[in-house]
Amino acid sequence: MALTAPRRASAPGRHLGTPLSTAARYLAALAVVGVTAVPLLFVVLGGFRTNAQINAHPTGWPHPWVFSNYTRILGSSSFWRFLFNSTIIAVTATALTVVLGAMAAYALSRYVFRGREGLYTLFAVGLLFPLGVASLPVYLLLRQLHLLETWYGVALPQAAFGLPVTIVVLRPFMAAIPGEIEDAAAVDGCTRLGFFWRILLPLARPALVTVAVLAFLGSWNGYQLPLLVFNDQSHFTLPLGVATFQSQYSQDTASILAFTALSMLPALAFFVFAERRIVGGMTGAVKG
Repeated sequence: MALTAPRRASAPGRHLGTPLSTAARYLAALAVVGVTAVPLLFVVLGGFRTNAQINAHPTGWPHPWVFSNYTRILGSSSFWRFLFNSTIIAVTATALTVVLGAMAAYALSRYVFRGREGLYTLFAVGLLFPLGVASLPVYLLLRQLHLLETWYGVALPQAAFGLPVTIVVLRPFMAAIPGEIEDAAAVDGCTRLGFFWRILLPLARPALVTVAVLAFLGSWNGYQLPLLVFNDQSHFTLPLGVATFQSQYSQDTASILAFTALSMLPALAFFVFAERRIVGGMTGAVKG
């Protein structure tokens, strides 16, 4: 009787699907890249063109390249003032969101008390509460507290609206850290607060970076809340500055595109720098 050699088991991940399905994946990826990258390139390249070039060929290549639009905006004090306002508000809102969110997630993940799940559900429901619904109450509250026309009048509500997603990401990540580590720390004389600052936060660093990036980008791109708080243009953030610039120079399309491109650049660079950490933190949160 002829013996047949056993078939080798295929290595995990070697089944990549049929050529047709692979081609469909590449086409879908190219479509997503096209939808996201083409408008971005149009804005950036449009800043290197003149209004005559844009009117003659809206989707054409800059010829010749014009740098005066960017240099004029970079030499404007208004752009740097908007950039400074956005930076200080985003950094403050991010710091508050991460610190307060980490403390709340620590209590909700490592402590057992009555109403813990109800409190966590309350934070989770906050994900479904849009800023637009709370615009009028938030405005009245800020006016009552004399926080209008102040940068912390924007940073504080932005931190509050960033807490739900921060807690939802951090809680499973902190809960997945083995209790044996906490027990060993307690045996060595470490208090619960010491365990939080010296052991738990370093172990949860990927998730902390993730929520910090999400909070920073959410604050940086915020438009509605600064619009409610600020009336003086000297306090405007970059999104409000872009809208103001568009209304003032509505006929100068090339300058508007250059201003918009420069406004996107800090957040885009920050996102590209932290993109891998965002994926790592979200993966850990899902596993937890």
